[in-house]
Order: sequence, then structure tokens, then C-alpha cells
Amino acid sequence: MNDYSYEHFDLPEALQPNEASPWWNNKADNAWQLTATTMVCLQSVPGLVILYGSMVKKKWAVNSAFMAFYAFAVVLVCWVLWAHQMAFGSALIPLMGKPDVALSEKYLLEPSGDGKVPMADYVFFQFAFAAITVVLLAGSLLGRMNFYAWMIFVPLWLTFSYTIGAFTIWGGGFLEPYIIDYAGGFVIHLSSGVAGFTAAYWVGPRHSRDRHNFPPNNIIHMLGGAGFLWLGWTGFNGGSPLVAGRIAALAIVNTHLCAATSLLVWVSLDMIVYKKSSVIGAVQGMITGLVCITPGAGIVEPWGALLMGAMSGSIPWYTMMVLHRRLVFFQSVDDTLGVFHTHAVAGILGGLLSGLLAKPNLLTMMYGPDKHGPGLFYSLFNGQIEFGFKQFGYQIVGTAFITAWNAIVTSLICIFVSRL
Repeated sequence: MNDYSYEHFDLPEALQPNEASPWWNNKADNAWQLTATTMVCLQSVPGLVILYGSMVKKKWAVNSAFMAFYAFAVVLVCWVLWAHQMAFGSALIPLMGKPDVALSEKYLLEPSGDGKVPMADYVFFQFAFAAITVVLLAGSLLGRMNFYAWMIFVPLWLTFSYTIGAFTIWGGGFLEPYIIDYAGGFVIHLSSGVAGFTAAYWVGPRHSRDRHNFPPNNIIHMLGGAGFLWLGWTGFNGGSPLVAGRIAALAIVNTHLCAATSLLVWVSLDMIVYKKSSVIGAVQGMITGLVCITPGAGIVEPWGALLMGAMSGSIPWYTMMVLHRRLVFFQSVDDTLGVFHTHAVAGILGGLLSGLLAKPNLLTMMYGPDKHGPGLFYSLFNGQIEFGFKQFGYQIVGTAFITAWNAIVTSLICIFVSRL
């Protein structure tokens, strides 16, 4: 009775394999993947375009929005011409794949790695991740980076920084068998936070009057852009398994639970310490929650998502609202929208908490047996504590590698661009 082969019954005509939809193509997974990818793209365009254009002073609004708009376009062209294969193609060295095009009909219409959707789905989904990483990085540079310099910076950073992190942790590089990074806590958020902060250091600060008097030019539009970002995260984390299955459903619930908790904690801390709530604070709390849950969205339980939300609403709040104002180094670097705190700090926090709270059976459902983990918390109860400590150690190694690589490469790119 459990044998569902074609020999025992006829499929409805709409589900019959044909040349356009071969036997390996799961129509439901394919439909969900295309939907999820569109949601991730909407986070950048129009989401971050609106958020950036509304969050800065009016005199910078067009330039800030255009930086995001341009980055989305140029990343796609670079992605299909060489960057996708560098991130997910055959290895050239342990750090990167061989640069090559991802444009041929044969390549795009063959099965993706899991064999259930066309490779075109995977190429475009990963492009959406690459694009939003660069756009997030731009948040550190709004208000003072020359647009022509940005035009050169984007393809260089995509090529020499993002693809290395993606290949190393996701694409078959030397850390791929060890690191838990469900949807990009390290590859996307830690890299954009560190790179943005590093680039802000090299570009230099705004005028003092602009740094200390920095009201958003349109609060309602800012919330609208933030809303695109929040709801688009459904595709960001829900699309990462590449199947419309149980892990995708759990990831979506965990994502919004963590974001909501983080927002409430951030606003509560603002009210307790400063005696008033802050709309910008609510947006920052939402973002830190979304970032923190990303590396563990489909592999932690909902109570773990609540805990991650509480920590992402408080620890980045402390580093941004307290530590940033006390340390001279943070004051000397003009990180316009605080991307270091919302993405680097929250990304590290999420990566480490994923190594702590990853549940063994969820890891198996996502990655297969004996691939990762267990999380350190669960290893205390199943007699595998040495494996839990080992996994937690791997998460620390991933943090160190992504941080160091992005700081070094971003510095070199900024120095090179400044010479032009």
C-alpha cells in the first residue's frame, strides 16, 4: 500500500511528466521556489530602495535609493557571467569555484543539486541572496560614497568577497562540511556587516552636523520599506531548503516569531532606558531578529526562536546604543545605518546560537544523517557532548574566517578604488 509507483495508478493529466516538466521536476517545489525567490528580490527592490531613500536626509534620498537599485542590476549580470560558478561551481581551489557562465539552456534546465527543481531556480535564488548582501552593505556608506566609486566597488566585492564566503560555507569549500548556516547568517549578514563597517572606515565620516542631526525624511515610507524586508524574509528562510516541506514551514514560523520578539524587546529597552519608544528602534529590532534567526531558522525549535529573538533584541541594542557611544573606535567609523550592529553582531549571535540550539532530528531533515551537530544544548542530553562542543567550535571558526576575509578583502578593494 505504500508503493506509489506509476504502475499502480495513473497520475492526473496535469501531473503527467512531459518535455516541459520531466519526471524529476516537482511542480509544487518549483512553484514555491520561484515564489520565494521573488519575495527575496522584493526585499531589495523595492524594499531596501524605499527604506534607504526614506531613512536618510532628503538631500541623500535619491542617491541612496539609486545605490541599491544599481547594485541589484549589476549583481545579476555579474552573477550569471562568472560569479555563480565561483560560488557554487566545481572547485578551483578550496576557497572558490571556477569562474564560468551560468547562461546556457542546457545548464539552466538541468536538475538542481537536490534534483527536484530546475537549476534556473537555484541560480536566480542565489542571485537574490548575493544582491541583497551587497545592498545591505550599502547601508554603511549612505550619504557620502561617490556613486562612480560604488559602481566599481560592487562587482569587485561580489567577485572577491561574497563568492568566497558562499563557496567556502555553502558551495563545497573547505568549511562546507562543518558549518551550520541555514540561510546566510555568516555568508550574508556577517559578511555585509563587517564589509560595510570596513568600507565606512576607508571612505571616512560625514560632516559632524550630518552625523549628529540625522532624522529620516519620510517615516511612513521607511516603515513601508521595512515591511517589504520583514515579509520578504518568508521567502528568504522559507526558500532555503529548496522544497515546500516541513522544514520550510517551520523556518517561516521561527523567522517571524524571532523578529516580533526582537522588535518588542528593543522597543521595551528604549522605553525603559530613554523613557520613550522609537520607530527607528523598532525597525532596528525587527532587522536584528530577522538576521539572528537566519542561520538557524529551520533547525531550531520555536522556543529557541523566542530565545534568539530576546537576545537579538538586547545584545545588538547594547552594542549600538551603549557600547557604540562609549568606544572611540566605533565613534571614529561612520556606519550610517549601524549595519555592523544589525548585521555583523546579530549574524555572529545567530551563528553561535545555531550551534547551541540546533536540534538533531531537524538537522537530519535539512542536511541528511551525520552531516552536522548536534547543537551543544541537545548534546548534553544525548551523551554526545564532545560532538556538541565540536560543532560550537566550528561555528566560531566560521565567524573568524568570514570576519577576517571580509575585513581584508574589503580594505584592499577600497584602497584600489580610491586610487581611481
